[in-house]
Amino acid sequence: MNAATGKPPAKEKWLIAVTVMLATYVAVIDLTIVNVALPQMRGTFGVTLDAVTWVAVSYNIAEIVMVTMASWFTQLMGRKRFYLACLTLFTIASVFSGLARSLEMMILMRTLQGLGGGALIPMAQAIMLEVFPEEEHGMAMAVFMMGVVLAPAMGPVLGGWLTDAYGWPWIFYINIPIGAISILLVMTFLKESAYLKQGLSRIDVVGIVLLVVGLTALQLFMEQGERRDWFESNFIVAMAVLSLVGLTALVIWELRVEEPIVNLRVLKNLPFVGGVSMGLIFGLTTFGSIFILPLFLQQLQGYSVMDSGLIQMPRMLIVVAVAPIAGRLYGKLDNRLLAAIGTAVMMAGYLDMSRFTLEAGWQRMLPGLLMTGGGMAFLFSVLSAATMRTMPPALLTAAAGLFTLSRRIGGNIGYAFVANQISHRSTFHEARLVDHLTPYDSGTMQALDGLTGRLAVYGLPPGVAEQGALKLLDGAVARQATMMAYNDVFWMMGMMFVITFPFVLLLGGRRA
Repeated sequence: MNAATGKPPAKEKWLIAVTVMLATYVAVIDLTIVNVALPQMRGTFGVTLDAVTWVAVSYNIAEIVMVTMASWFTQLMGRKRFYLACLTLFTIASVFSGLARSLEMMILMRTLQGLGGGALIPMAQAIMLEVFPEEEHGMAMAVFMMGVVLAPAMGPVLGGWLTDAYGWPWIFYINIPIGAISILLVMTFLKESAYLKQGLSRIDVVGIVLLVVGLTALQLFMEQGERRDWFESNFIVAMAVLSLVGLTALVIWELRVEEPIVNLRVLKNLPFVGGVSMGLIFGLTTFGSIFILPLFLQQLQGYSVMDSGLIQMPRMLIVVAVAPIAGRLYGKLDNRLLAAIGTAVMMAGYLDMSRFTLEAGWQRMLPGLLMTGGGMAFLFSVLSAATMRTMPPALLTAAAGLFTLSRRIGGNIGYAFVANQISHRSTFHEARLVDHLTPYDSGTMQALDGLTGRLAVYGLPPGVAEQGALKLLDGAVARQATMMAYNDVFWMMGMMFVITFPFVLLLGGRRA
């Protein structure tokens, strides 16, 4: 430990960074890696599609609750002890998730896995900000973002390969060696923080109950809303009311207790509020695009799961290339300028993607993918460092938990938003297109005649050929309407960044 700065030497700080990022990567990747294996799990367990989705939902609920409670548990148990406990729980739950042969056992293990993995994310961010000197925070957050942004994008690709090659249990077994190595590294290199107050005088039971109820209801509202037709479902209405009442009561209660389960007092810090607000939009667009791009590539472009992952690879590679550059520039230029550049590049990328067509090849998609990936790396690295720079060390874990929560809630909104809008806008555009398909439209009749003639060449009788032509035309209209819906959603995601520019002004300027 450097006596002058209170920071570990250079070699040790990078060992600590590798230690916490290994665990963070596997925790974050488990948010999405399981999705591609759900059909196989459904066959193993012999359950309906709606039932097997709880394998993903249970992890998400547990993870988002523990993200928020990480600071409180750190104070209760000590950082190193709590970190080891979470990592051990995550690894053991991964073993039993792979061994599970009933849906009930799988949901229980996924819940435990989420409880173990959720706290690792904000703790990793707080630890890296603590061990790196302030002038290197941009680089530290560049490394951090490679885990929290790349992992969800890699999840479906890795999950698809493991499921096809070895079977779905291996999406969990792969966590075991990484978890074991991480446990050994944590035991060796991670030290207790001198900044953190140890122990609590009382347990905030009311806060815990309100937090668990409010966040669980909110997560169920987001996860199940589209599937249950939103407010047409009594269950969704009940979850909306419960989350609103529970989270409102939580805010009121937590501002009155001395040792809150969630330290909302950090929101008095305006740069932090600006960063959290931008993090919400960042999470919405990033996780929304992670959800929508594979659907676009597989459903409309006809690519396999593996090929769609390879087409998205440039987006991931540009993140790796740009993040260190953004980290180096942090503190050398005004943070607001750097954040504005990242925001503008992401916005331009999504607007470019809003002009994709059904005939677009990977070359046409490349500029949009590179711009969104590069802007994402630039914005997140600077945003994370600038948001946390005004926080005292003792509040870093609490602030990191809320910052992570904003991205996760934004991501949940993103998933729900894009699913709803693709369905809604597809119906809208199909109705508009069908209005022009009349016997009086010469283009329509020429298309039908051409399709009928092509089918007749294959020996179909005239009546059958005409019916077949109508079905082919209907399918073409549906595909075009869906393409237009994807264009609309990409455009909406781009325009959402307009909202973030006022929040950029709240961020601190150049590092002192």
